Amino acid sequence: MSTNAVRLDPSDNVVTALKTLETGAEVETVFTQSLVPRGHKIASRAIAKGEKVVKYAQVIGYAAEDIPAGSHVHTHNVEFRGTAHDYDFSTDLRPVTMVPEANRDTFMGYRRKNGTVGTRNTIAVITSVNCSATAARKIAEAFGPEELAAYPNVDNVTAYVHGTGCGMGGDGEGFEALQRVMWGYARHPNVAGVLMVGLGCEVNQIDWLLEAYGIEKGPMFQAMNIQDVAGLRRTVEVGIEKIRGMLPIANEARREPCPASEIMVGLQCGGSDAWSGITANPALGYACDLLVAQGGTGVLAETPEIYGAEHLLTRRAKDEKTGRKLVRLIEWWEDYTARNKGSMDNNPSPGNKKGGLTTILEKSLGAAAKGGTSPLNGVYRYGEPITERGFVFMDSPGYDPASVTGQIASGCNLVAFTTGRGSAAGFKPAPSIKIATNTEMYRRMTEDMDVDAGRIVSEGLSIEQSGREIYELLLKVASGEMSKSEAQGLGDYEFVPWQIGATM
Repeated sequence: MSTNAVRLDPSDNVVTALKTLETGAEVETVFTQSLVPRGHKIASRAIAKGEKVVKYAQVIGYAAEDIPAGSHVHTHNVEFRGTAHDYDFSTDLRPVTMVPEANRDTFMGYRRKNGTVGTRNTIAVITSVNCSATAARKIAEAFGPEELAAYPNVDNVTAYVHGTGCGMGGDGEGFEALQRVMWGYARHPNVAGVLMVGLGCEVNQIDWLLEAYGIEKGPMFQAMNIQDVAGLRRTVEVGIEKIRGMLPIANEARREPCPASEIMVGLQCGGSDAWSGITANPALGYACDLLVAQGGTGVLAETPEIYGAEHLLTRRAKDEKTGRKLVRLIEWWEDYTARNKGSMDNNPSPGNKKGGLTTILEKSLGAAAKGGTSPLNGVYRYGEPITERGFVFMDSPGYDPASVTGQIASGCNLVAFTTGRGSAAGFKPAPSIKIATNTEMYRRMTEDMDVDAGRIVSEGLSIEQSGREIYELLLKVASGEMSKSEAQGLGDYEFVPWQIGATM
């Protein structure tokens, strides 16, 4: 690292500007040819048209024209090409030194009868279809701070509403994904009681879900349809009474010491910038490795945002079968975007590009760092229950709310979310911590950010030190300490099941 730029690997032909540089600024052995914004790339030598642009010792694109040394390297002179990897499997397996059970860290969690452990204690009002969304919201909104004050061990009553559930096929990928999400939230360890609310005539029938997953109704799991109850007003009244019956039972839950192995954290990023892959994502990756050594689980997702980096993950797959499952997901997404006349390079977003990210390949290489260095122990469908411990992957879009919804449905009881541009989202029922990639944004959004990983650049903090800070905060939040997003009441509107397939 120089005072003007940082080089990430000796083989790279670009470096990253540490601050906005005027024309003629010295960067290693070259001088900038124009103004280069902070976080953007500079050619450290001449790059010929068609030549690979290399960062992280990996290809992030190809020169669309001759790029002189010292030039600003970005979307105006770099082109995207699809990946064509000959995949290696299980060639980069780094053994995990597990912490003995007797010496494992603990947190104060809620032990459930089915053996899972929650980090929060909430009651969920879950809709089967958009047509019952208003009823669910009215039911949940009846339980404000005054009424809940009588139940100090209940965090909240939250409605989980969405925009689908009808006008869709009654089988296939989309239907199955929605049912996995509904079941995943209903059985989530952070949820003490469930009220499902439907309209009655929708494709996504509640009774089908109960039958498919063997769910039995009882005092803490109830369901009703507006058409059967006799209209909206009566449904709201009945729903409120049902929740009132659940509250005293939910309030009996008590936190108790639980091993860190019971933590399953969703590894997520949004509003990324060029610093994401340099600071926050590697730091979160180190925190993930610490958690895995404790017997816990880190869940990477956002399949389009590992595109171009998936070959690094297949090398970490515990076996070829696991690695090939990941490759098949990549192939599905390539086909999905092609048949919808899109491009895998539609991501990065405009905000990502403004922050210095040029292609999806560059973004993915940084995003994959959230997964640390542990072996890849499993690959799962969207919202599928995660049964392997350690580092795993779950298929999802790169759209943050949809991706996190799937991670929570799969069992994540915490979310760690890195951001460079700034994100203010929350994801009930799993508390979410925000990790800033740069100190400038952290100071600007201090009410929203929990950790300043930007200190890796601004203060010389090591990735390991920042990762340890993230890991320790995860334990505190799992024990009940409120994250910044929780303190601001976020999380009621980020339940967004992934809609796959035709709307009819």
